[in-house]
Amino acid sequence: MKNILLALSSGLLLALSWPTNGFSLLSFIGFVPLLFAEFNLRKSELKRNNFKLFGLAYLSFLVWNLITTYWLYFSTPFGGVFAILANSLLMSLVFLIYHIIAKRVAFTAASSFFIALWLSFEKLHLSWEFSWPWLNLGNVFAEDVYLIQWYEYTGTFGGSLWVLISNFILFKGILLYIQHKDSKILMRTGLRFFLILGIPIVVSLLIKPEMNSENTIETLSLQPNIDPYTEKYNTNDEGISRSLIDLAEPLLTNQPQLLIAPETVFAEGIDIKNYRYSHAKLFTEQLLSKNKQLNILFGISMYQIIRDESQISPQSNVFRKGVWFNDYNSAVFKRKNAEHEFYHKSKLVVGVENFPYQSALKPLMGDIMIDLGGTVAKKTTQEERSVFELNNGYSVAPIICYESVYGEFVTGYVSNGANALAIITNDAWWGETQGHKQHWSYARLRAIETRRAIARSANTGISGFIDKDGTVLEKSNYNEKVALSYDLPLYEEETFYVKFGDFIPRISNFLALFILLFAVTRRRK
Repeated sequence: MKNILLALSSGLLLALSWPTNGFSLLSFIGFVPLLFAEFNLRKSELKRNNFKLFGLAYLSFLVWNLITTYWLYFSTPFGGVFAILANSLLMSLVFLIYHIIAKRVAFTAASSFFIALWLSFEKLHLSWEFSWPWLNLGNVFAEDVYLIQWYEYTGTFGGSLWVLISNFILFKGILLYIQHKDSKILMRTGLRFFLILGIPIVVSLLIKPEMNSENTIETLSLQPNIDPYTEKYNTNDEGISRSLIDLAEPLLTNQPQLLIAPETVFAEGIDIKNYRYSHAKLFTEQLLSKNKQLNILFGISMYQIIRDESQISPQSNVFRKGVWFNDYNSAVFKRKNAEHEFYHKSKLVVGVENFPYQSALKPLMGDIMIDLGGTVAKKTTQEERSVFELNNGYSVAPIICYESVYGEFVTGYVSNGANALAIITNDAWWGETQGHKQHWSYARLRAIETRRAIARSANTGISGFIDKDGTVLEKSNYNEKVALSYDLPLYEEETFYVKFGDFIPRISNFLALFILLFAVTRRRK
C-alpha cells in the first residue's frame, strides 16, 4: 500500500504542476515519490518485482496523463482513451527499463541512465509516427516564461533536463539521510537543490531580451468562432468568405497589413488544380480590392487527383483502380501582383490525420483509425518549411495547428528566413477545456526558442499576439467572434537553438546507449 500511495503522489504532483492551472515548480519533486517506490521494490528481493514496478509506474503516469489530457475525449472518445492509455504505457516502459538497469549499476550511473533515457523518449515522441510530445517535461514552464528565457539556447529539452536533475538531487539527498540520519546531509541537499533551481532562474532574468524592434507590420488575426461540430462542415465556402470579410473590413487600411485566418477555414475541399475558380481565391481578390498592400494567410482543405502512377508518393491514397489522390491540410498566401503560394501541413495528428505505419498495421488493425475519429486517408505533407515573403520585404512562417508543439521543427522556418511566426489553428474540437489553453501556452515556448513574435489565429480557442520573450501582447477569449489588430514586431537575429536544434537529446542517446551496454556486459557483484 505504501508504494501505491507513493506512485499516486507522483502522478498527482506532475499533474498539478502542468499548465495552465498548475504550479510548475511541483515538477521538481514530481518523480521523487515514484523513485522511492522503485527503490523499495529493488531492495525488497521480492519475486516478480519487475511486474510490480511496471504496475506502480503505470498507475502514476496514468494519473498524470488523465488529469492533464482528459480533454482529448471531447474530440474523439476512443482516440482520447487510446492516447492516454498508450502514452502512460510508453512512460512506464521507460521507468521499467531504468529499474532493470539500476539493479546492475551504481546510483550515479543509474540516475544518469534514467535522465538520458527519458530525454531520448521525449525526442522519439517528436519524431516517430505515433508522435505525442504534449507532456514532454520542458513544456511545464509554458506559463512561467520568466524562468526559461535560456530556452533560446536549449529548447524545451533544457527544461526537461532541469526537472529530471532536480528530482534526482532531492531523491538522493533524502535517501542518504534516511540511511545515515545525519542532518548535514539534508543541509547539503538543500543547498544543491536551491542552486540547481536558482541558477537557471537568475540566468533567465539576466538574459531577458529587450523588445526594441524597429520594424513591425500591422497584423489582423481573425477568430470567426465557427462550431466545428454543427457549423463548419455545414457552411459553404461562400458563406465563410462573407463572414471573414465582414470581420476584417472595419480594420482594413491602405497601409501594409498582414491578415491571418484559421486552419481549414475553407473546409469544402478544393481541387488544387482548380483553385483559381474557388471562393477562397475570390476571397483574396475582394480583400485586396479594399487594401492593395494587404498580405493574406489562411487555412484551406485541398486535394489533388492523380492518374499517372509515376506521380504518386507513399502518402498518396487510392480512390479507385487507376486513380489516386493527395489530401492536404494547407495554408494559402496571397499578396498583390504575386501568385498564390501554398504550404502543406507536415506534422500530423495521429489517428485524425494519419494512420501510423499503415502498411504494417492496417492488415492487423483494419479501419480502426475511423473509430479514432479520423480517416484511413493519409494527409500529404511536404519536406521543406515554406516561408512567405511579405510586401515589405520581410517573411512570415505558416505554422498549422499541431506543428506549433514541435520546437526544432519550427526552427526550420526561421532558418529559411521567417521574421515572424503565424500559427493558424482550430482548437474548438476540445471545447472550453485545458486543451486550447495549453496549445496557446506552448506557442510562447516557440517564441522564446526562436526569438520571433507570433501571431495566432484560431477558429475559436485563443487568438492573439506573443512577443519574442513569451510575453502575451493581446489575446481573445474562447467562444468569441473577434478580429484583433496589433503591430507585430519583425526580428532578424538567429538563436543558438535555431542553429543547433535538439542537441541535448542527441547527446542523451549516446549516453543512454553507453550505460546500457555497460550494464548488460559487466559482471554483477
